Amino acid sequence: MIPFDAVLCDLDGVLRHFDHAAQADIEARYGLPMRKTAFDPDLIGPATLGHITEAEWLESIAVALGGDERARQAVTEFAAVPFWVDEEVRALLARAQERVPVLLVTNAMDTLEEHLEGLGLAYFADAVVSSARVGLAKPDRRIYELAAELAGVAPERCLFVDDRPENVAGATALGMTGVHYRGIADLTAVLTPAFG
Repeated sequence: MIPFDAVLCDLDGVLRHFDHAAQADIEARYGLPMRKTAFDPDLIGPATLGHITEAEWLESIAVALGGDERARQAVTEFAAVPFWVDEEVRALLARAQERVPVLLVTNAMDTLEEHLEGLGLAYFADAVVSSARVGLAKPDRRIYELAAELAGVAPERCLFVDDRPENVAGATALGMTGVHYRGIADLTAVLTPAFG
């Protein structure tokens, strides 16, 4: 018997990846703490809850880095760093989707739909739970409950996949099966026995 009736999967760090070498290069060239500043909870939190737009988040980064032309140029380059889909992960999730609903559950911004379109993922998942749209972010238990409800499955019958341990812990606290994603082997180990 398959041990779950829905797969809830994170986007960034699992299905979508950013060019971290390019981000590091921008930091080095400008001598600015881009990543530390960009992902400061006080700056990124309001954007992932939909309180501000991605454009306003980028402006807040520039201001925090000094607000001069150099800081703004660095932020412009940082925002343009390329990202891509892990095709192995996509294939595994597509195989799972032949048997159960697959939902993306992501701490995202108001531009998520545009990004999914650009990645060819606009119609990939059975549903997308975006923190910016629902006003809840992982690891808030309510976002997991909402995702399970959208899947039409009890939380304890959901598989939850995320690259952040605290988000996995939030899901397992509700009785979900959690997978801390560090690489394709982690997803293969749980999906292949279930779906072949």
